[in-house]
Amino acid sequence: MAAVSSLAFPPPVGRPARLVVLVSGSGTNLQALIDAVADPAYGAEIVAVGADRDGVAGLDRAERAGLPTFVHRIKDFPGRADWDAALTASVRAYQPDLVVTAGFMKILGSGFLGAYGGRIVNTHPALLPSFPGAHGVTDALAYGVKVTGCTVHLVDSGVDTGPIIAQGVVEVTDADHADGGEALHERIKIVERTLLVEVVGRLAREGHRIEDRKVWIPA
Repeated sequence: MAAVSSLAFPPPVGRPARLVVLVSGSGTNLQALIDAVADPAYGAEIVAVGADRDGVAGLDRAERAGLPTFVHRIKDFPGRADWDAALTASVRAYQPDLVVTAGFMKILGSGFLGAYGGRIVNTHPALLPSFPGAHGVTDALAYGVKVTGCTVHLVDSGVDTGPIIAQGVVEVTDADHADGGEALHERIKIVERTLLVEVVGRLAREGHRIEDRKVWIPA
C-alpha cells in the first residue's frame, strides 16, 4: 500500500489570519473579501493586494479600503523567473498565512509555489477537473453540459489542477447559448464570490490539511 502524503496548515493562534490577495482585473472577488473581513468574527484580515498590471479596478478597490498595494508586470523583468522571484519577495514581506488569487491571470512559478504551496487559494468558473483554463465558461457551454458552476481549489504547478476544496453548481439554460455564456458567467460569479468568502473564512479560522489531493477542514 502506498504511503499517504499529508500536509497540515493549522490556523494562527490569537490573531486573524493574514491574507495577501492577487488580482488582475475588476476585483469583484477581492471586494467580497474586503466586505467579509470587516466582521471580526470572520477571522482574517487582508494585509496587502498585489497585481500583475497597472490601472486595474482591483487596485482601486484596495486603495479605497486603505490596503497596501504592489504591482509587478512581467514585461518589466528580464524573464519569468525574475518576475516570480519579485512577486514572492513582495508577498513574503507581508507574512501571509494564505494567498488568494482572485482573478489573477498569471501562472505562478516554482519559487512562489515553494514558498506558499498548499496555502494558495484560487477560484475557477467551471466544475474542475472539467474545463480548466481561461475559457471554462464557454468551453462548458460548447460541450453541451446541463450544469456547470465554480470550483475553489488550492494552486499547484498545473493549470487549474490543484486539490479541490469546494464547488458550487449553476444550471445551464437554453437562453445561455444565445448570448455566448455572458449571463451564465454572471450567475457563476455570484456563486463564486459566496463560495470563496465561505472557504477562505473557514481556512482562516480552522486551518486545513491535505491528504493525497483531498483537502480537509476541521468541522
